[in-house]
Amino acid sequence: MWETGVSRGGNGSAGQAVADGAPAVPAQACDLVTVPARQGLEAVDILRLRDGVGPVLHDGVCDTLGFLVPAGTAAGWDVPGSACTQTSGRGIALGALCGEGAAAHPPVTGSGWLVSPEGAGAAATDPAVLRAALGEAARTIEAVDRCQ
Repeated sequence: MWETGVSRGGNGSAGQAVADGAPAVPAQACDLVTVPARQGLEAVDILRLRDGVGPVLHDGVCDTLGFLVPAGTAAGWDVPGSACTQTSGRGIALGALCGEGAAAHPPVTGSGWLVSPEGAGAAATDPAVLRAALGEAARTIEAVDRCQ
């Protein structure tokens, strides 16, 4: 995992530096976990405070968030209220989304980055960590709704 310019654990960064010193986006294949925006926003806050969050897409038309997770996650994803899509049969390659030193373009037409690959705290969100954050987000929303 890596943060902007900071390697976490291991012997190096998952990305490579580009000419201006900023890290390149790692070439990691990803699947996409889609959730309702309200739950997704809560989960993003939880992940940012604790474990780090990978790139997140926002689709305003559908009012959803999409978390990029490692390829292969779709095969075992079973979280109610969410869907995990295997992208393009092979997964989205984060490094292919942008040119060297350029901002990553969202891979889904009509969407934008809530958390861009360059600003993410991880190359992709860990599925187990995302599952826990989505569960906590759902419980938080339920508690808030009961109080209103």
